[in-house]
Amino acid sequence: MTKIEIVANVYEKLGFSKRECADIVDKFFEVIKETLASGENVKISGFGNFIVKQKKARRAVSYTHLRAHETVLDLVCRLLLEKKNQETLLKH
Repeated sequence: MTKIEIVANVYEKLGFSKRECADIVDKFFEVIKETLASGENVKISGFGNFIVKQKKARRAVSYTHLRAHETVLDLVCRLLLEKKNQETLLKH
């Protein structure tokens, strides 16, 4: 589902203008991004958790050294992505 599809769903369910719905969705994601950027976790009851996790530097497949970086681990999306990857592998 894309952000545009989310806006369309909000528009259908709430009846606000599409511009207002787009603003609502944008603000929602903005709050989540700002919270994660400050190092805090986001827990949305009935949906999932967005967790900020520090990862150590590691060696890549090409054996070049990658710098340490910060990632956001979204448990719900990770599970969905794993399921999609499994389905893709089964098709090939």
